[in-house]
Amino acid sequence: MGKTILEMAHITKTFPGVKALDDVTFKAEEAEILFICGENGAGKSTLMKVLSGVYPFGTYKGEIRIDGAVQEYKTIKDSERAGLAIIYQELALIPELSVYENIYLGHEIRNKNGTINWNETIIQAKKQLERVGLDVDPSTKIKDLGTGKQQLVEIAKALSKNVRILILDEPTSSLNENDSENLLNLIVELKKQGVTSIMISHKLKEVTAIADRVTVLRDGKTVAQLEKDEINEEQIIKYMVGRELTNIYPKREHINIGDVALEVKDWKVYDYTVSRQLLKGINLTVRKGEILGLAGLMGCGRTEFALSLFGNPRKYKVEGAAFHNGKQVNYKHPADAIADGIGYVSEDRKGNGLLLQQDVKQNITIASLRQLVKNGVVDKNKEIVISSQYVKDLRVKTPSIDTKVNNLSGGNQQKVALAKWMMTRPEVLILDEPTRGIDVGAKYEIYSLMNQLVEQGMAIIMISSELPEVLGMSDRICVVSGGVIAGEMSGAEATQEKIMRIATEN
Repeated sequence: MGKTILEMAHITKTFPGVKALDDVTFKAEEAEILFICGENGAGKSTLMKVLSGVYPFGTYKGEIRIDGAVQEYKTIKDSERAGLAIIYQELALIPELSVYENIYLGHEIRNKNGTINWNETIIQAKKQLERVGLDVDPSTKIKDLGTGKQQLVEIAKALSKNVRILILDEPTSSLNENDSENLLNLIVELKKQGVTSIMISHKLKEVTAIADRVTVLRDGKTVAQLEKDEINEEQIIKYMVGRELTNIYPKREHINIGDVALEVKDWKVYDYTVSRQLLKGINLTVRKGEILGLAGLMGCGRTEFALSLFGNPRKYKVEGAAFHNGKQVNYKHPADAIADGIGYVSEDRKGNGLLLQQDVKQNITIASLRQLVKNGVVDKNKEIVISSQYVKDLRVKTPSIDTKVNNLSGGNQQKVALAKWMMTRPEVLILDEPTRGIDVGAKYEIYSLMNQLVEQGMAIIMISSELPEVLGMSDRICVVSGGVIAGEMSGAEATQEKIMRIATEN
């Protein structure tokens, strides 16, 4: 047993209508890697916000102790002075500023007269970049770096504050496999340097790979604390969901694949904003009752394909032809696609998929208001009835349909995003990273819902960077590489190795 550096004792946090944390207790030791696991809505992010001072002392019950001393943070700055830093899922970097400006933003290195010492700032930034293994010019603008490198800049920024406890909230959720592996290796290296890392992750393979201990939360309570020799995926899932999930990817009872619902021929896409060709000629079909998996490396153009098909003429120039039920279509605006029975669930549910400051019912009905209008006015009673039914059918955990979507967990936000498109009654539904950043229990429910929809005759195109998900859910798989469909195979014959070989060939 090492030295205990951090203790959170009997933490209780209540919001109007919901108890987010209920007597949570855990501890972290010096130079260890601790994972906090749990379903969406279990209280993980709330707990970390209490720990980091986002929710200040006095807004919760219980005690935080570092090196045995009780902490009473009023602001995040107080927690940083205590040697603690938090890195959120949505990175807090300023794209137009340089790497070195971002690393020391808010705790600038100053001369005796109070002016910023830029030379020393650049020297120290280089040292922090070396520490995280990032070989870039410190003067590079953040916007010119990929997501994986931006994540490393965030960690360098935290380390520049002499951090002893590093909190990472879903740090690999938007990284490819290579960047994810590099990040995990860095966390292990920081452990050797004496840094304690507390990580929230839904990727259980990461947990089993590097965790020293795991704390599992369920419904705002601590339900398990697992030591290294007790950590395995089955055990974690059992504690997270309160039951054993024998098959993470539910099998469909009835597979009835019908006529072609959507066909795309020689689909070329150019991005106006960067003046370059993104896709050189996509050819694919998806049939009624079928889940078509669209695989490929991050940045291969799958999302751009979906958005250009869905009608985004201001951003993309498109060449080629698309056919819906055999009839050629050319959607000039998403409203055209929606009216023709095409739905698109965005990979960025917070940025593009939902109106976070609006309530659950408004988000569910926003794309289908024509169904609710009577004599030019939205029928509020009908809106309540329909949105309540979707909340019930999709088992959305929310205090009420009047709750702001921003207050829901990631998994429940995703269910609301799905409900919005289900209400439009699409014949073809494009799901872009449908389970990104949500827990294994919520994933299972979304997979089950996908199966129900295709059994009813819907065609689904699923874009996913998680190969086990592609393999587990797809009837057929197309691999995007080099701007084209570089390979196609049935779900039964596909393997991770086959997909990756095709994805990396071009």
